[in-house]
Formats: sequence, structure tokens, C-alpha cells
Amino acid sequence: MASSKPRLIWFDANRVCAALGVVLIHSTTDFAGGAFPDASVAERSVPVFLRSIAEFSGSEMFFLFSLFLMCMRIDRGRPTYGAAIALQAERLLVPFVFWTVFYAFFKLLKADAFNYAPYIWDQLGSVSTWLKFFLLGGSQYHMHFLPTLFLLFLLFPVMRLALRYPVLGLTLFGTLGAMEHAQGYLYSLPINSEVLPYLIRATKVMGYVGYGFAAFAFYGLWKDGIPRGESRLIRRGAIYFAAMAYVATLPYFGAALFSGEWGLRADWSYFGHFLMPVFMFCLFLGGQHFVWSPRWSELAKYTFGVYLMHPIMIDLFDIAITQSGVSSGMSPAAIVLFRYAFVLPATFGLTVAVGKFKPLAWTIGLGPAPWKWGKRPSNMAG
Repeated sequence: MASSKPRLIWFDANRVCAALGVVLIHSTTDFAGGAFPDASVAERSVPVFLRSIAEFSGSEMFFLFSLFLMCMRIDRGRPTYGAAIALQAERLLVPFVFWTVFYAFFKLLKADAFNYAPYIWDQLGSVSTWLKFFLLGGSQYHMHFLPTLFLLFLLFPVMRLALRYPVLGLTLFGTLGAMEHAQGYLYSLPINSEVLPYLIRATKVMGYVGYGFAAFAFYGLWKDGIPRGESRLIRRGAIYFAAMAYVATLPYFGAALFSGEWGLRADWSYFGHFLMPVFMFCLFLGGQHFVWSPRWSELAKYTFGVYLMHPIMIDLFDIAITQSGVSSGMSPAAIVLFRYAFVLPATFGLTVAVGKFKPLAWTIGLGPAPWKWGKRPSNMAG
């Protein structure tokens, strides 16, 4: 990156805010991941509302970040395809194996507390379960991110088109639409339940390449330079489009409010959700000329770890309040608010602690892998 380009603090601020949103998303459910189906509409209104606000962020935002950073690395270093993929395999797949095994057994703690441990043990004895764990990231609800991101990285040569022709960033709308159309058809077919998840993931990877086009286009525009006046226009437009995307998701959250179930996203609720990361990215890009505190960059180092480890704190919180009997007197709103108030700082604290512990720091991107200890560290930026 040229000397005239300072560190992307606006980008780091976006990463931190996205991490806050992801933790809130996973904090707004009942103990089984549902929308408090046994509560009244009024009682579940706060969790559903907070979920709708949290989804201004989401795992798709992390895909956009990661692809933007990959574009930057490729533009800086001009690595060969093999070298670029080897680096990403080391950064993503090695930690993925660690966390897959960890969560496969860690979730037994909650299973034992909620009396479904035998079901989990049966799963762990199945070969197909472990295949889903390692191929689909099925060991925990957030682990899909790492293998999916790696598969997206394999397709980065086609994403480079958007670096040359930024207008191709708009193709995200089309790739998402094709993905929805294909997945709807697959779900309608009498396909073996063991095979269907792999077909769905294949269409997801193909559809998410659109995030790559968007990320590479954003990088190209940022690299060329966006003046203050144009940045202001981008920011204003992003506010409007993000608000419009939120409006489009209201039917989805309205259905959840009245039914007590997180349903399937369809039609404009689908597009509102999956296009939101682009509009939020534009919002921060439009604020690139603000005076941002360096503290954002310091916190951004821990966002990968927060993403990976926040389910630990969520499970520990759920176990604690149920085993103590406190949960029986708590409303859905209280459960969600107290959970988030505990999980967010606790996860950041855990991430900082793990980052300082050399034997594990590599698992959250804050240190070299064990086989590189004692060697000159590679560039771990981003």
C-alpha cells in the first residue's frame, strides 16, 4: 500500500462493529437457538427487534472484509495462485481443524446441562457427522465461515475482473438471486438428506463469489482514491440503501415475532439481508476521511478471535443461569440483554488472553503456527 494511504482505520472500525453485531445476533435466541416460541408476542418483541438491528452486520460482512483484504494482499505482493492459496490454507484451514475438534466436544457441556448429551454422543460416533464437521463446518453454528471462505478464495482469479471493471461489483445482486433460485429448487427435490447440504453449500459458494466481485470493486475504487465530496455522497446513499434493506427485512422479522420461529428468508427479505453488508461497507467507506481513533485498529485485531470464540461464552452463560435456576424468573428480553452484556466483554477478554498465550495465539490469527515458532514471522496483517 502506498505511503499516501494510511492504515484503513475506517475499515477496522467496520470490522469491530460487525463483530459486535454477530455476537448480538447469536445472543438474541432462546437456549435452543429459537425465537422464544413459548413466550407471548409482547415478550419476544425485544429479542426479535434486537435481532433485526444486529443483522445490519452478520457473517456475510466477514466474507466481504476477508475478500477485500485478500484483494489488497494480491495487489501488493502479486503472488502466484499456488502461493496465495497455500497462505490462505495455513491461515484458515489449520485453525479450522483445531476449532472443529474443540467445538465437537465442547458442546457436550451444554448438552449435558440441557439433557441431550446422548444425542450428541450418537452424532459423534457417525462418520457422516465428522464429514459435515470438516467439510461444511457443522461442529458449531458459526464454523461454516472458514471452509466456505477458503473455497471462495480458490475463485479469486475471476474476482479480479472487478478490480479492473468495478461495475462488476453490481453482479452480487444477480449471483444472490441465482443462488436463491437454485437452492429453492434443490430443497423441493427428494434428495438424500446426507447429500443435500453439500449441494446447498456448492450453490452458496457460487453465489457468494458476488461478494468477491463487490470486495474487489471496492478495493479498486478505494485505491484509486475517493475525494471527500464523493465520499460524502457515498455515505448518504449508503444510509438510504441500508435503511431500505432494513425495511425489506421487516416481513421476515414480523413473521418471527408472531410465530416464534426464525423462518426462511424469501423474496425481498432475502435480498435485504444479503445486500446489507454492502451498504454498511459503503457507509464506512464513505466515512474514510473522518478522524478515526487508532483504538479501532487495536480492537480490530481481535475480531477474528471474537467471531471464533463467542459461542463459548454464550454456552457458559446459558449453562450458568439454567443450572442456578435464575433463568426461570427471567423474561426473554432479560435473557438476551444480560447474555449480551456478559458475552461481549467476556469474549473480548478471552481473545486478548488467548492472543497473549503463544501455544494458542495462532488459532485466532494472532501468532505464527507451531511449526513456525522460532522463525521469522510472516505478515499477519489484517
